[in-house]
Amino acid sequence: MSPAQIGTPGTPPDPAPAGAPPGAPPLGLGVLGCASIARRRMLPAVVSDPSVRLAAVASRRGARAEAVTRQFGGVPVEGYRRLLAREDVDAVYIPLPAALHAEWIEAALRAGKHVLAEKPLAVDASTAARLVALARASHLLLVENYMFTHHSQHRCVRALLKQGVIGELRAFTAAFAIPALPPDDIRNRPELGGGALLDVAGYPIRAAELFLGDGVDVAASVLRFGSAGGVDSGGAVLLRTAEGVTGQLTFGIDHAYRSCYELWGSTGRLTLDRAFTPPPGHRPLVRVERADGVREHVLAPDDQFARVISAFARAVRTGADELCESGVHRVADIVPHARLVDAVREAAR
Repeated sequence: MSPAQIGTPGTPPDPAPAGAPPGAPPLGLGVLGCASIARRRMLPAVVSDPSVRLAAVASRRGARAEAVTRQFGGVPVEGYRRLLAREDVDAVYIPLPAALHAEWIEAALRAGKHVLAEKPLAVDASTAARLVALARASHLLLVENYMFTHHSQHRCVRALLKQGVIGELRAFTAAFAIPALPPDDIRNRPELGGGALLDVAGYPIRAAELFLGDGVDVAASVLRFGSAGGVDSGGAVLLRTAEGVTGQLTFGIDHAYRSCYELWGSTGRLTLDRAFTPPPGHRPLVRVERADGVREHVLAPDDQFARVISAFARAVRTGADELCESGVHRVADIVPHARLVDAVREAAR
């Protein structure tokens, strides 16, 4: 079989629905913290989306908030609580260290703000469940930002699986690892929720949930501890479903970069590289190998950060519990996902 392309080179994937209906005012967004992920990827997406207005950016240090707002707009605010008190802020984006998420998610919800928080939403499942319950009781949207689930490449993979290109699914494997971080990086500090399990493991775990479905159990896990700060620097997980389909996941924060997954079926194998952090200009390649040959599906570029912002704004307006029409990013998945992460930690002990 010869290589094939889905779509035409340079043609964008299906456009994401607008975040706000015609005539509706844009969503006033406040940002708690000036983390690298916010400055590099999320804020450029925010200021490019007409359904969202960057209202304010808060930092513990006023000078840092001023530097960010000079670049992206909005009002600089010194102190997170002062931002939550602003009437022009409808929702907040929280890119703070993991150990601070619960405190400021709760504060934002109690201030009447919708919340888009970077992963992990909380450091354990009981805290995640408490925050989800508070959001529901307050009739507010709470979203854990696994932004990769919004990228159109995964919709293509799901469509190919539905067509039966690899037969019945037998196994899923995934890996996400990044090179070693500076010793003073927050992900090397246990008091801030550092470590590979909370930082990078969630990506392959979340992908396994997408493709293996509900009811996935942890059969075994391993965590490896490095010298930097005493946090876990990598690990591996074996998952299983009630039907016997397995998931083998690897992750780390002191590895050569890797970001991929593979679905192995009864009649073929599908692989995707750059699965979790593709840059906006990246043209994904979905490779399907079968007994009758290899077919490569070259996809158009997509921007998962732009998609998650648009989907979040739309869900706030509509009161939806799903951020994608395909249902691959559900608010209802927050607590089951956190329980899986807890189970990985417990199995490793």
